Amino acid sequence: MASSPVSNNGSDAITEATPTDIELARMTSYSKQDDNFIVTFAEPFDAENPKDWRTGRKWAVTDVLSATGFNRIMVSTIIAPALSTISTEFNKNSAESAMALSIYLLATAFGPLVIGPLSEVYGRKQILHVSNIWFVIWNIACGFAHNKETLIACRFLAGFGASAIYALANGVLGDVWRPEQRGRSLSVYLLIPLLGAAVGPIIGGFMANRTTWRWMFWATSIFQAVMILVSFTAFRETYEPLILRKRADRIRRETGDTQYYTLDERLHAENSAVRVLGRALIRPVRLLIFHPIIQIASLISAFYYGILYIVLSTFSDLWIDQYHQSVEISGLHYIAVALGEIAGSQICGKLMDSLYHRLKARANGEHAPELRTPSVFPGALLGPLGLFLYGWAAQYRLHWAVVDIGAFIAMLGMQITSMPLQAYVMEAYPEHTSSAGAASQFARSLTAFLFPLFAPTMYNVLGYGWGNTTVALIGLAVGLPAPLVIWYSGAKLRARAQPIY
Repeated sequence: MASSPVSNNGSDAITEATPTDIELARMTSYSKQDDNFIVTFAEPFDAENPKDWRTGRKWAVTDVLSATGFNRIMVSTIIAPALSTISTEFNKNSAESAMALSIYLLATAFGPLVIGPLSEVYGRKQILHVSNIWFVIWNIACGFAHNKETLIACRFLAGFGASAIYALANGVLGDVWRPEQRGRSLSVYLLIPLLGAAVGPIIGGFMANRTTWRWMFWATSIFQAVMILVSFTAFRETYEPLILRKRADRIRRETGDTQYYTLDERLHAENSAVRVLGRALIRPVRLLIFHPIIQIASLISAFYYGILYIVLSTFSDLWIDQYHQSVEISGLHYIAVALGEIAGSQICGKLMDSLYHRLKARANGEHAPELRTPSVFPGALLGPLGLFLYGWAAQYRLHWAVVDIGAFIAMLGMQITSMPLQAYVMEAYPEHTSSAGAASQFARSLTAFLFPLFAPTMYNVLGYGWGNTTVALIGLAVGLPAPLVIWYSGAKLRARAQPIY
């Protein structure tokens, strides 16, 4: 990477990039007298600036979001071991049974497209509270469903509320943590939610054998109710434009002078509230359609996210059908999946920060989102390697530990691949991190919904060996060239992209 374009034109990634809303407001002409009435954060330190908060408060906000994400993601997979039981009770076919699991993920594709922009109008805190309550209501309703139609509908509505975590995570982490802390903050934030996807089937396996499947929803709703109480006390507003608007309102009331304003207010001064909201709601769609870097980052992330849910949805069946283990024991193998993701997040957090500091120094101290890209490549090689080992070990029914090691390596690699891409999207769109995250999440959730639907057929036709080999080869074809495009052309693509208002 010594001759990388980022080291030569790291400044170009900033000077050529599409102006953000705040930068556009700064470029709007105003008189010198107006300078005295602009309400901004004080430099170099402002106690109300989320990036200047004490570390304890930053971690409190991050941890609340992380714990909430754990529960919402766990609910996506907890019913996997009970699908056969639910299918029998409701007389469902195999497609309808898979739909009960996947419909939740489909909702997480569309939810962020609405929730992300709303958080850039009304703030992160209010949206978090509303989505928490929405989610717990419909998750409880799932436990009371008495037919397959009601269960699927309630799962979709619960997933819509749960999707707020995907919309808010990028925004909140971007609000409170600086680029130099990106790797550590992401690794700590992801530590608990990553457990959720893998722990869900483990808990579900034991509950499926020892109680009714309905308690899977009621138990997670009780946990969510506790998190609602915690979020009301520990979560603070982090969205900078909203914090500054409240400061400007306070100054206007105290002084009686209506000339005070924020840059965000100036930018939208001539727009009605309806127009501002309308622009916000179409922002993720515009990003997804017109911004190549969102498309490229989404393509890579979506593919590996879909593979994750292939593993999560079929892993239990492998142990039950091929190794003839009980439902409870089959769930324990998800520990390998969880450990792989956790190890990947912790390794990648340190790798990201270390490479970032090194590449930033090489680029004469200039920050550029493309500096995150090199961290992708180790994972792009490890992920397919793990899938290959897992597939052929399962095909020949080698010792269970070999299969689990393959799954561990696959999850390790996929996590190392996805974290830098998440950081890249956050830093490429600093003023609209939630909308950019929502655009990226759309493709991820679609693959998480669709891939498990064809996975059983793929394994029945190709077997675990050739099935995973096919997926691994596609992973190499997607996971290596695409980051190179971002590395060499990311700054130019951002500069040519349409402005986001």
